[in-house]
Order: sequence, then C-alpha cells, then structure tokens
Amino acid sequence: MAVLTIKGLSKNYGKITALENLNLEIEAGKVYGLLGPNGSGKTTTLGIILGILKADTGSYEWFDGKYGPYHRKKIGAILETPNFYPYKNAVDNLKIISHIKGIKQDNYDHVLDLVNLSHRKLSAFRTYSLGMKQRLAIAATMIGEPEVVIFDEPTNGLDPQGISEVRQTLTQIADSGKTVILASHILDEVEKICSDVAIIKNGVMLATGPVGSILSSDVFIELKAENMDELNRMLNDLNWIKDLRVDKGMLQGTMDPAHSISEINRMAFDHDITLTHMVARKQRLEEEFLQITK
Repeated sequence: MAVLTIKGLSKNYGKITALENLNLEIEAGKVYGLLGPNGSGKTTTLGIILGILKADTGSYEWFDGKYGPYHRKKIGAILETPNFYPYKNAVDNLKIISHIKGIKQDNYDHVLDLVNLSHRKLSAFRTYSLGMKQRLAIAATMIGEPEVVIFDEPTNGLDPQGISEVRQTLTQIADSGKTVILASHILDEVEKICSDVAIIKNGVMLATGPVGSILSSDVFIELKAENMDELNRMLNDLNWIKDLRVDKGMLQGTMDPAHSISEINRMAFDHDITLTHMVARKQRLEEEFLQITK
C-alpha cells in the first residue's frame, strides 16, 4: 500500500524554482531517504506534504485517502529546529504536544525509553544537550502511535556522539515497522538507515529506488604506483575499467565485478609496474551521489 503519492509537485519562490514536477510514491514500511544538497527542495517538499506550504501545481495524497482530512493525526514530524518550552521538563512538554495533537495520553515512559531520556524526564528542557533536545523531538513524533514519521535533517548540528545516538533511535523506529521519511544531505546517514532513496537537486528528482539499486554493482578501485603515467595508460586500455580519475595522488575508478583487483596486480607486474597502493570495494552511496548530481 502507498502511504504517500506525490504527482507533479512544483513550487516557485519568485524566480527561484524550489520544486519542479516532483513525482514520488512511498510504500508502507519503507525507510525512505530524501537526499540532496542544502537548498535542493527537501524541506519544501516536506512542508507541502504536511500542509504547511501550498504547491503551485501538482497534488499529493496520504494513505490512499483512507483517513480523509484527518490523515495528519497518523503522521509524526519534525521540521527543522525542534521547539519546546525551555523551563518545562520532558513530560510536561510531551503533555503539551499531546494536547496540540488532540491525543489523550497519560504515560510517556515508552517514548522516553525509546529515545533514552527516561533518566532526565523531569529535567528542564533548557538543561538538555543538543542531542537530547533532538531525541525529545523524536519522542514527540511518536505520540499517538503514528503510522508515518518524518524527520528533516535530524542530526544537524550534533557532535559525533549525538549523531550516533539519534541514528540508533531512528534505526529502532525503522525496525518497529513504521514508515520513515528522512530528509538529509548526509550520505552516510541515508546509506546506514534507509531502504530506499530519492536524490533531489535544484528541485528536480534525479534518481529514485531501493538503495541497493541506486548503488552500482561496479567495484570502486583506488591504485597508486611509482610510475603513475604507465599505470594510467595500462588501465585505459582495459574496457572493464571506467571513470578513471586522479584524486589526491591516487588513480580512482570503477571495475566490472566480473573481474578482480588481483588481475590488475598481475597485469601491472607483467608491465613492470609496481603497485604501492591497491584498494577495491563496493561503491558507496557517496560516489553514486556525486556521479548522479555532477
């Protein structure tokens, strides 16, 4: 079942095109990453589908229309910086969120346990670290057991420990079977958490699908030799080596998975080329992203 169907969404701010004919379908149970540089249209997309912004053209529908105008009660969302009353503690802030959502809830231990804040539930929000504030915002999205949760740049501004804690929480939520929509410009975040990805740049959808299908089956290679010119010439003669380039003194490219780096090593030896550095690994989303968006 599609929890969200987007058809032809476009949005302009004067002469600036924020979104251009965006089409997307998100199935239930997926962990969907909206990936793109800052200013690519991710937050605009989320603002429109949450009813905060109005699109110039196009349409969207939640849950195949199952809940009509009340679909918003089935969605938990954080857009940009979370805001809570600084002098109130976690429980009191969550009570206010429950009231705003029109949801009767007396016990908040479950959502606070989920984000590892139970030990600070009676501390004022102003005493929280950035990571704790972000985790409380995640707890707020879970009030009312929503079917879909939406996070916009959830690790922005966090230190490595905060990023790790938030990522662990998001993984737990994803593992619980909820549909997660995550907007991020951090490739590592999307690659580690998401099952599917949509790559957006300048408001235009460039690629979409399972992370495994966006990632090429080609193998990333990185090589260095004492005679780099000879190595470059040898590799350029091989039709199963592509996208050769020099970066930081290394020759980088992709290799057909039917071949192996040991073949390159053997051929280099036959050409009197001594390799001083040799790496082969599956391509990561970062390399694919750079190729798609360049």
